[in-house]
Amino acid sequence: MPTEPASAGRWAALLEYDGGAYAGWQSQAHAKSLQDTVEAALSFVAGAPVAVVCAGRTDAGVHALGQVIHFDTAARRTPRAWVLGANTRLPPDISLQWAGEVAADFHARHTALRRIYRYHILNRSARSALGAGRSTWIHQPLDIDAMRTAAQVLLGEHDFSAFRSVECQSKSRMRRVERISVVEDRDSLCIEISANAYLHHMVRNIVGTLLEVQSERDPQAAMRQILESRERRLAGATAPAAGLYLCRVEYPATHAIPAPNGRFCYTIA
Repeated sequence: MPTEPASAGRWAALLEYDGGAYAGWQSQAHAKSLQDTVEAALSFVAGAPVAVVCAGRTDAGVHALGQVIHFDTAARRTPRAWVLGANTRLPPDISLQWAGEVAADFHARHTALRRIYRYHILNRSARSALGAGRSTWIHQPLDIDAMRTAAQVLLGEHDFSAFRSVECQSKSRMRRVERISVVEDRDSLCIEISANAYLHHMVRNIVGTLLEVQSERDPQAAMRQILESRERRLAGATAPAAGLYLCRVEYPATHAIPAPNGRFCYTIA
């Protein structure tokens, strides 16, 4: 890889990936991870080992349009060299979309203001051949208005223990949900959540709970009871990973991290 005139230091990058073939983001000794794959590609460009830190450690099967990473390197490369060089070494289901030098105090995880996830559901009688692995198929009719009403209970700062997996290692159970929407487009349903941070499986557990309480006589009251109980056993089943996308991570404007350009899913309805 040729050396090009650019400053060395800390770099940030924007990643898009289909997580279906990976055991999650985090490096694992006996399974293929996104982290190991990305680090290998960037190390090739740098001509030296590169370790990356991500904004959100997505689980096995979860996708991303706007995963943000940072890495430190002494290699002198232009942003174009990082993007094009890494993409020649990455498999087709991972793509570096942008790279740029950032301040030394930038941290992909700790500097983030909020993370936006989208969950895609295909709600029709027939499954999709093209959407397999990239959306969750539910053939029963759903009460979309009931889901919207119940979702608003989650706005604000709460103890989200009821939506936390038993494997969650977070010391604090408090999270702040800034916005949650349920948008219907023909036979597609998109649930979007914006929060400062998330507990393990929090989004998928919220989706699973919305799918259950939408059939209750009072969905809003049912959701409030679950939230206030702080009991995981009272909430819904964990929704499948295939429908979940890390859509965007937002930072203070001074860091100039761009928004992703891609669509949130590729299901053809």
